[in-house]
Amino acid sequence: MDVSRIRVLRGPNLWSRHTAIEAIVSCTETECAIEGLPGFEVRLRARFPHIGSLHPAGAAKAISMAHALEAAALALQSQAGCPVTFSRTVPTIETGVYQVIVEYSEESVGRLAFELAQQLCLAAVEDTPFDLADALKRLRDEDEDIRLGPSTGSIVTAALKRGIPFRRLTQGSMVQFGWGSRQKRIQAAETSATSAIAESIAQDKELTKMLLHAAGVPVPIGRVVETAEDAWAAAQEIAAPVVIKPRDGNQGKGVAVNISTKEQITAAFNAAVRISDEIIVERYLPGHDYRLLVIGKNLVAAARRDPPQVIGDGVHTIRQLVDKVNSDPLRGDGHATSLTKIRFDDIALATLSKQNFDAESIPPQGARVVLRNNANLSTGGTATDVTDDVHPELAARAVAAAQMVGLDICGVDIVCNSVHKPLEEQEGGIVEVNAAPGLRMHLSPSYGKGRAVGEAIINTMFEDGDDGRIPVVAVAGTNGKTTTVRLITHLLAQQGLRVGMTNTDGVYIDKQRIDTGDCSGPRSARNVLFHPDVDAAVLETARGGVLREGLGFDRCNVAVVTNIGMGDHLGLSYISTVEDLAVVKRVIVENVAPTGYAVLNAADPMVSNMAQSCPGEVIFFALDPLHPIMATHRAQGRRVVYRDGNDIVAAQGAQEVRLALKDIPLTRNGGIGFQVENTMASVAAVWALNQDWDVVRAGLRSFISDVGTAPGRFNLFDYRGATLIADYGHNPDAINALVKAVESIPAKRRSVVISGAGDRRDIDIRQQTEILGDAFDQVILYQDQCQRGRADGEVLGLLRAGLENASRTKETKEIYGEFLAIDTALASLAEGDLCLILIDQVEEALAHIAKRVAEG
Repeated sequence: MDVSRIRVLRGPNLWSRHTAIEAIVSCTETECAIEGLPGFEVRLRARFPHIGSLHPAGAAKAISMAHALEAAALALQSQAGCPVTFSRTVPTIETGVYQVIVEYSEESVGRLAFELAQQLCLAAVEDTPFDLADALKRLRDEDEDIRLGPSTGSIVTAALKRGIPFRRLTQGSMVQFGWGSRQKRIQAAETSATSAIAESIAQDKELTKMLLHAAGVPVPIGRVVETAEDAWAAAQEIAAPVVIKPRDGNQGKGVAVNISTKEQITAAFNAAVRISDEIIVERYLPGHDYRLLVIGKNLVAAARRDPPQVIGDGVHTIRQLVDKVNSDPLRGDGHATSLTKIRFDDIALATLSKQNFDAESIPPQGARVVLRNNANLSTGGTATDVTDDVHPELAARAVAAAQMVGLDICGVDIVCNSVHKPLEEQEGGIVEVNAAPGLRMHLSPSYGKGRAVGEAIINTMFEDGDDGRIPVVAVAGTNGKTTTVRLITHLLAQQGLRVGMTNTDGVYIDKQRIDTGDCSGPRSARNVLFHPDVDAAVLETARGGVLREGLGFDRCNVAVVTNIGMGDHLGLSYISTVEDLAVVKRVIVENVAPTGYAVLNAADPMVSNMAQSCPGEVIFFALDPLHPIMATHRAQGRRVVYRDGNDIVAAQGAQEVRLALKDIPLTRNGGIGFQVENTMASVAAVWALNQDWDVVRAGLRSFISDVGTAPGRFNLFDYRGATLIADYGHNPDAINALVKAVESIPAKRRSVVISGAGDRRDIDIRQQTEILGDAFDQVILYQDQCQRGRADGEVLGLLRAGLENASRTKETKEIYGEFLAIDTALASLAEGDLCLILIDQVEEALAHIAKRVAEG
């Protein structure tokens, strides 16, 4: 078994809406049916008993090694705790070659699972050991390292429940919610609205105390010290047990509480000074340690935090008891688990010393041994939910503290005997105000019920009904995609929207090109949705990007499919037929929002059949209003767009909106059929977005298909009284459409300049000149620099073969070089002639033509 190619499908794709790993797996003749490998399945199950069924419902009778790899890769992730359920193995047209698709929750974990699955299958074949425990540990460790922590994860989960899209910006906890101009960001429990100044205040514990005291909020007295001697002096001034902590610390690092002797204070100072140069000594407030979580202007959760501790059994040492507690799977080293392991450090030893214990002491049965006087979860403490017990006045004090500091999400640390009473009645106080507070204790407290703090944060960031999305239009098809994308973009811009657009020419943000080249894939789409100056996105969605990586978005408001034709890269990536191609193009339709629309060509059976895959509504378009699909759809009260004489009509039931073709320059008074279809598709798309019809009319009038607005899309030039048409048409369907358009333009003599893409099938290359040979008097064939894997002269030979039975072409020339071919065609033109130039290097060829036109 050989795995020759692995693709990571990061968005909805050909196989499912899940993120997935897709691999090309080649099996030997024996491996194509594992029944031919005696004992293989028994050995496989012996090494991995939880692998599950190798005989999925609907699978071929012969179960191959590829099926075993699929089952292993999915089950390994599942056993490691990853939430994955989808997998599939599909035979290709090549004997013994399969496409294996397995869902992943984290990309690196999915890749590792594939690698380990291969090792497992090989071990079963060769009857060698496979360390399952180590494999699962590697997967769990990788998953824990890479997946979002509980705080960030809870916010993301809440966003997904609201239908708000998210994108992880780093391997840490920075996440973007929403798209374009409606996006907002978080980093753990910090949001786009979190003030940097407020964070700085919260970091400075002395400044925080000063501001809270000025606001009348109870705080413990104390001051900043810089030496151990000064710390002892400050403690004597307070004349009571004290707390020593770093001025700018967090997570309880370097904090010692309830200490009073000079030795204790010196040791605590020396521990704290490792964290910060400035140390605070303040009065110790007796009571319990509470964390109150304030989000916006509301208290949403509260927990009592208890210090890390063990209970003696009269047998084990304190170190052994701590090891036993730390063996709990709920305790980890970081923030990925609900509890943190108890630390055995200098502070823990000093705390034990105060209780007349050391690490090797054996406490008596039932004795409570505290390892730390502070109760931070990050140092091994536990949490008990007390949200429902908080007195309204105490809650108001916590909210006032957060407001005084200026934090939108705030963890307020309070020490008091009970949260049932106001602070003033029990000599309690606020000891700290924390930016970016941890949420673990509220999500999964050690005792009590968890609180929906993720939802509270999302509800503060996004108002009810706001999903953070901008309108997204995805456009697919064989021909007409780029023009349709540009026209839709132009129409939306007339509404005052800043539109982000991707197509085969580049990426555009509000009419400015920010990237060049073929940008019709998912990465460019994601970049547009990532841009903060985009109010709407129109995305050309090419076949190649869908196959390589899936879609760059989870769903769209409008999916437009113009047509499905021959010659669009058939034979590549196991897309061998038009039916296969339609399945790829259909992906955008399958991922229309339930409230969205698919805009489909009713005259193309491959496209019209996609209607049944659309989760939303459908708008059909066609030149013929009497087409059965159009007539039925309209009779059902649904939307259709069609041509009626000199108008384009948008109709729903008895209601009609007419758009005069004479006011749509793109169509040349309706004479260019394929541009009429592109216009109908574009009109349907903006209708789906409820654009005002007066705005639509104005946009159609002002859109001109020239080199600036639609390069390589039926660009017209006047050259010495002859008509030049430059177009990027490069498949038989496009050539047919161009021929029909050319026939509507009067000309004394017609010539065409054409090459062929070497990565197309022989039949598709020949068919282009078969069509042109019946419509043009002169055909100039040229070979460009890039033959895409073809031998020198091979493409020219195929083009020449297509002209063998030409009914009109009387003159043929063969030229090496695109620009020389263009110049050869121009040299033979006379006034009243017409020349169609099928360009390859779009920008360079158009610049060359413009130069020749300017020279006259």
